Amino acid sequence: MKKMLTLFAVILAIGLGAPHAEAKKFGGGKSFGKSYKTAPAQPAAKPVDNKNPTLNAQTPPKKSGMMGGLLAGGLFAYLLGSGAFEGLQGMDFLLIALLALGAVFLIRTLRKGKVATPQPQQAAYAGYQPPQSAAPQQFEQSNSAPQATGFADSDVPFRLPPGFDMNSFLAGARDHYRTLQEAWNKNDLEKVREYVSPELFEQLKAERAELTGDQHTEVMYVDTQLVRADYGSDWAQVSVRFSGRYMDRQEQVEEDIKEVWHLERDLAKNNAPWHIVGIEQL
Repeated sequence: MKKMLTLFAVILAIGLGAPHAEAKKFGGGKSFGKSYKTAPAQPAAKPVDNKNPTLNAQTPPKKSGMMGGLLAGGLFAYLLGSGAFEGLQGMDFLLIALLALGAVFLIRTLRKGKVATPQPQQAAYAGYQPPQSAAPQQFEQSNSAPQATGFADSDVPFRLPPGFDMNSFLAGARDHYRTLQEAWNKNDLEKVREYVSPELFEQLKAERAELTGDQHTEVMYVDTQLVRADYGSDWAQVSVRFSGRYMDRQEQVEEDIKEVWHLERDLAKNNAPWHIVGIEQL
């Protein structure tokens, strides 16, 4: 019995330390296309609880799967050297198999519960309602917008193109992020083509071909921030930083959204759409 308990501890340690799968978000979590220097994102203000100062302390980072694997490997090596596995019989191996199945079931249950638990940041987006009509086909702009010349203490340009409505553009970008993720899940490449440049489309098409069947990645919440803007006589460029959280219910994993989309527009053409020309992972 002592040997069985020891083996169960080893199995549990290895299972918890194993790296988990990644959600298959739009673009495969890689950087593609053009890239420009952007301004740092402005950190959101954190609420301070004066009644409970311990809540204001930063949460220590979680141990990675590699570290857990190293710890489990060290335990396994120690048990081999101590003779914990000597004298095992046929029934012992059967019990080991049953313990392994039990450990795997327990680990999957714990991870499933973790995914189902709402994150604190979701509160700000709890009332989000997707648009009832079809998602806009292109990024849009209106004719009223303030103009700016640059970011404070930065050499990154912030010159808004004529008629650029930043707030409406960023609100639309959030919807487009969800639309493209859904198209990526369903392998709807024609929908993706509407939003990206021809060069970027070919790269994304090749990346999506490495995945088989529908994917199940869901955008939990996403926020946007303009981190670069510039224009010339016949061109305009903007860079949008996305931050948030997404999940794959089937794989039982969650990941952060940290990326920048670089977009360009041909001002020489009337009503030319904005196209994504680069995706940069942060």
